[in-house]
Amino acid sequence: MSQYIQNLIEEGEHQQLDFKYQVTDAKKIARTVSAFSNTDGGRLLIGVKDNGRIAGIRSDEEYYMMESAAEIFCKPKVKFEAKTWNIRGKHVLEIIIQKKTSGEPVTTPDPDGNYKAYVRHVDTNLVADEILHTVWKCKSQNQGAYIHYSDAEKNLLDALESVSGQTLDELVHYTGLNKKLITDILINFVLADIIMLQPGIGGSRFILNEGFDQDDYKDKNG
Repeated sequence: MSQYIQNLIEEGEHQQLDFKYQVTDAKKIARTVSAFSNTDGGRLLIGVKDNGRIAGIRSDEEYYMMESAAEIFCKPKVKFEAKTWNIRGKHVLEIIIQKKTSGEPVTTPDPDGNYKAYVRHVDTNLVADEILHTVWKCKSQNQGAYIHYSDAEKNLLDALESVSGQTLDELVHYTGLNKKLITDILINFVLADIIMLQPGIGGSRFILNEGFDQDDYKDKNG
């Protein structure tokens, strides 16, 4: 059984794995719970230092902190699975959080006490931006995309084909288009599965989905 934990530790921290030496602040750890829930799900290994060294948990308090984080400081509440592993006499608490697949995103207090939705990017928790919030809202309401093909859509698609993974501000600079117009088009593109939205530092990045054909899109929607 200890090999399972060792294998996880060898992966290092990433988008679906985080190490915590200890949990002393339920509000703070709730941001990780929110980020895992709103992105791809993930695991917390409590009793493991950032460098992968196993320190072990000191008491059941770690579990109760996680319970408070998920049930008191997360809206809506988050269900999680907890397992305790004995590694050479030291106990590691594994917390498994599933990805939220429907409804509103999970929010939790930011450092100023304002409820925000977090997302996970590599090994960092980030506040979700307004575009992502709008996409979530549209999906929760089963709202479809308004498909159209004009010069604005063409310019935006050309920009994404030329330089993939640009942020909203970069696309505004690259195309010279109005920010509100680009925002509306990007939201429709995400809802129509034309582009993928990838949370990142400095704002979401937008990537054309593999296999997208602009000529085919033009013929259907022009």
